[in-house]
Order: sequence, then C-alpha cells, then structure tokens
Amino acid sequence: MDILSSLNDAQREAARHIDGAMLILAGAGSGKTLTITTRLAYLIGEVGIDPLNTLTLTFTNKAATEMKLRALNLIRSSQPSANPLLCTFHKFGLLFLKLYMRELNRANNFVIIDIDDKKKIIKEFESSIATNIVSNEISRYKNMLLSPEEIISSSVIPAFIGGRANYEKIAKAYKSYEEYLVANNLVDFDDLLCLTYRILDSNPALCNQISNRYKYITIDEYQDTNELQYKLLRKLCVAHENVVVVGDDDQSIYGWRGAKIENILNFKDQFSSVKVVRLEENYRSSSNILNAANELIDHNRNRLGKKLISTKKDNKDIEILQNSDEESEAKIISARIAKLINDGEHPTQIAILYRINALSRALEEGLIANGVPYKIVGGIKFYERAEIKDIISYLRLILNPHDDFSLERIINRPKRGLGKVGFNKLSEFAFNNKISLYEAILRMDEGLLGKKVFTALNELARDIAELREVEPKDLVFELENKFGLKEFYKQSPEGDDRLLNIDEFYGSINQKIENNPDFSLEEFLNDITLQSDQDRISEDAISIMSVHASKGLEFEHVFIIGLEEGFFPLISDECDIEEERRLGYVAITRAKSDLVLSSSNFRIYRGKKSNLERSRFLSEAGLISGKLRIESTKEFRRGDLIKHKIFGIGRVLEVTQIKSDFKLKINFGGNVKEIMSGFVEKV
Repeated sequence: MDILSSLNDAQREAARHIDGAMLILAGAGSGKTLTITTRLAYLIGEVGIDPLNTLTLTFTNKAATEMKLRALNLIRSSQPSANPLLCTFHKFGLLFLKLYMRELNRANNFVIIDIDDKKKIIKEFESSIATNIVSNEISRYKNMLLSPEEIISSSVIPAFIGGRANYEKIAKAYKSYEEYLVANNLVDFDDLLCLTYRILDSNPALCNQISNRYKYITIDEYQDTNELQYKLLRKLCVAHENVVVVGDDDQSIYGWRGAKIENILNFKDQFSSVKVVRLEENYRSSSNILNAANELIDHNRNRLGKKLISTKKDNKDIEILQNSDEESEAKIISARIAKLINDGEHPTQIAILYRINALSRALEEGLIANGVPYKIVGGIKFYERAEIKDIISYLRLILNPHDDFSLERIINRPKRGLGKVGFNKLSEFAFNNKISLYEAILRMDEGLLGKKVFTALNELARDIAELREVEPKDLVFELENKFGLKEFYKQSPEGDDRLLNIDEFYGSINQKIENNPDFSLEEFLNDITLQSDQDRISEDAISIMSVHASKGLEFEHVFIIGLEEGFFPLISDECDIEEERRLGYVAITRAKSDLVLSSSNFRIYRGKKSNLERSRFLSEAGLISGKLRIESTKEFRRGDLIKHKIFGIGRVLEVTQIKSDFKLKINFGGNVKEIMSGFVEKV
C-alpha cells in the first residue's frame, strides 16, 4: 500500500521532501501528526534512510509516543527492525549526557532530581525568599545559558521583581545550588538541555560527529521552542541542513514561559533555500468557525500568513451570547449544557474555555446548581486553589478561633518567622494543656518562641479577635488590611493569576453581602464546603479549562466565556496583544461544529462589579460591528491599515526602510501619499 495515498496534495509534498531545510506551517486541525509520521516512514521505508540517522523531537511524552506508534505501524512492513529516535527534547538530552557527561569531567551515573527535590535543596541555601521564586529564577538563568558567576558579576539585573537585594540573594543561592549538584553528581530538568549544549559548544569535533549521526532532523511544535532549544538545533545541524520544523506561528501562546515566536518567523532566513509548505485544509471545524478564526488572526502583523479551509459540509452559525453579569452567564451556559447532555450529547464532547482562571468561580457554581458533571483540565477547582483556601481558613478562624486545622494552615502565611521547631513547641504546649493552638498563643511565655515570633503570633491572635467584631460589609476590607494576603501572593510565582483569583473571591463575598442583608458567614462557608466536597470528576464529565490548557484538544461543542476587554484580551503592561489574539485563534479552533462566544455587561473586575466593554476580538473576527483600535508599533509592513491625522484611514502599499525609520507609500481611498512612519499609527 502506498503510504502517501491518504495524504492531500500539501501533506504529500511535505512528506516527500528529503534533503534541505523545510518549514511546514501546519494550521489547526490540518493533519500535522499524520504528515510528520508519514514523512518519517517515507524516508525509512521508501527512500532507504537508516532509521538511526533520523531524529524527531517534540515537547511531550504523549506526543512522542503517539508519533512513534503511528510511524512504526507504517514502517514495519518494509523495515521490521526499524527503530528511529523519536522523543522529547529533554529525553534526547538525557540520552546524550549518559554518553558524554565525561566531557564535563563528571560521571555518567548522575541522578535526575525532580522539582520537589530541587526546592528542598534550594531551601537549604535561601529561606528568606519564596522557594518557588528562587527555583523559577534559576531555571530562567539556565535557559539563558547564564552561569552563577555570570549572574553574580553582572551589572545589569535581568527583569526580576524584588530589586538588587533579592537578586543578589538568588544569585548566591544559584551558585550554592550548582555546587551542590556537581558535588553530588545530580542534574535537574534544565540541565538536560543546557549541559548538552555546553558540551557540544565546547567540543566542535563531537558536535560535528553528532550532527553527522542525525542527518535527518524533525522538530514538532517549533513555535514553542525557546532560545536554548534553537541554539541546540543549530549545533545539531552544524554538518548539514536537513532539518524540518513543523508548527503554527498563529498558535504560539507560550511567550510568558520563554517560547520565542521569532524562531518560526525567522526560520526561512536562518537556513539556506528553505522550502515552505502550508497545510491549510482543516479536518476539524466548520467553515463559519474557520472564517472567524481567519478574520481574527489576520489582524496580527507578525505572522507568516495562511488561511484555513474547511473540508466539512455541515456549517452551523456561531452564536454570540450577551449576558447581564457572570452569574447569569453561568446560569444560561450551564442550563444549555444540561440540555445538550439530556438530549444525548456525550459530556466529553463539551468544553468551556476562559482566558483567566478566576472566571471559573461563577461557572463552577452554575454547573453544580444544574447538576452538570465537570472536570478542570490542567488546573485546580476555584475553591481548592491555595490562595483561596488560605482566605477561607482566615474566615473560619473568625467564626471559630479554636479551629486548629485552619490556624495551622495560615499560621505562617504571610511569614511570621515560625519554623518547624517553634510550631512543634506550640503544638506540644497546646496538647499538654488540653487547649487549642489559638489559646496556646495567648498563654505561652515569650521565652519559648523568641520575642519576634511571639510578637507576630500575638498580633495574629489579636487581629482575629478584632475581626470577630467587624460588620459584614467591612469584613473583606479589614481582612486584607490586617493580613495583606494580596501583597503576600503578589510576590509568588503566577502572582498575577493569584491576585485575580483573590479579587474574584473578595468581590463575590462583597456581592453576596450586598445582596443579602441577613448574610451569614457560617452559611457562606458551609455552602463552599458542600461545593468542594462534590467530587464529580469522572470519564463522563464536561471539560472546563483555560485556553492555554486547551491547545491540542478538540470538542464538538465549545463555549468561550469572558470575552470582554481586560479579560480576553487580557490587558496589562506585560501583555502582548498579538499573543492574546493568537490565544483567541486557538480557542476558536478547538470547536468542531458548535461555537458559542459569551460576554457580560458586568463582571467582578479587580474586586469590584464593573461595567465592561465587549472584546475587540468579536469585531475583529467579523462577528459584530465594532470600532477600529489604534495599536502602537514601530514596524510596518505591506497591507497594514494605518491612520493619519489629516488624511484619515489608509492602507500601506510599500515600505522602504531609511536608517531606523520607515517611508510608507499609503493609499488613502485612491489618494496615494508617501509619508514617514512617525506620522501615522497602525489601526
């Protein structure tokens, strides 16, 4: 059987490529995995390439396993013993280090430590800064190929919250951590790539040898590669340019964790005579869904360009749902989903997506009220998030200061200097005197805990006692004022997400108090407990998740909620509007046939109920009418829509760079002008 027979023309063209660099631009649902595995089978089973000369790298073990099985099923008929290397980047690094660790004067019987082991080691060297922060910074430095010595001697601080003092502490912890790893022959996850790169970089002969061994290299999900992975690829290609990268620049959504979209955008300029193949036939979504996705992503400038074309015949209209607030949104969507399930649709074919995790709060309550089983994919239920559980523990202590379980949870959040030894003394005192931890704090002598800890714990006890007398309407303000939980969590990894969750929770409490003159804190907490205890996760559950978690998945029915300015797109100084738009593109293209886009007039925003504007993405996707928005930029390209203060709106026909500026030829409704770029704005 011809292994190419199941491919369309573009897929077949990509699969038959042998020598030289190639970029496969694979749109959502366009058969990317089929193309990669068929090409590998073609090289080995038809062309006669030695399987040992091939290397295929991807990002997850699941993807690697699936690709290997599919490729081997195609190959085995002609090459029963074929065993090509198809694995993740980090598995390749592990295999390489097992063979060549001696190049660093280290034995190859090293042990890989996991993230928990890493944090335990770091905590030994730096305890005044949250271990998660130190761990993440060390990981970032390693992926930037910066040694501890380079970090310590650097006069420029890499972007880091906390200033010079904290930076120096982290730099010293990094040095101590690295010395510990070397002394004990340990490697962490980041070492698998950065040590591999250092060995290849310092030994040109070995680098050339490895490159000649892997003469046919394929990289999957290339838009998700970071700077280190790109540099490693260059080393692997030092003896040839037989490299095929597969990806979708329109689905590059991990810039926040180091992925560089420039890797895929610039690939055709970084290798010679690059062949570009676009996979644009989509086997997943209907035409209306793809038209909206195409319209939306076409507003991005930094892209290589392609148009998805549906191969499906059915074509249902996209529904735009406008709600009064998040509670009505949750109620309407939950009822709609309950009806879908009652009508026979399988729950696993239904998904709700959101840009911000905090939006799951009202949604979860709506689903539970309608008896809809759900699971959160790649995340944690709202009331089970650490920051929310901390606030709930504080609230429980306000109701009952003698709740030892709740006090133990928050006794050092924020930090009060109480270590394990001090807590054991406090617990022992309480046990021996048959009293609660709260009462033990009030009765213990200063000498048993030390003055600093004793003062901090007594302040905690006093604050709880004072909060018991506060009116419900002032509860949230006073709670935050006394304990500063937002400031505490702001310094932690994913601090922005945690703040949004806290604001959502505070806002929901205030809203319930405002709507109910007889608000009962005890009743409120009991309702939360009942919700948390309803473990409805099963195989027969709908999926709710962030857009990031949805990448690579597909569903018959998709609901996207929170389509308002500030939520989706998320707007802040750190946000890239083009990456936000790519997230919108990813969200839309998860749907096969049924897509509902939902927004609300009012929603809890930064802890208050706010009137919100509908997302620009709805108008950019051609689904509602909307005004043009100016986006600041220093770069222009042909086709850009711009605005001039005198001539109005025009389209760029030609761009000429003059030193650091651009001269633009612009068509203003038939009136063509040449204008310097500093006098226009991109629409």
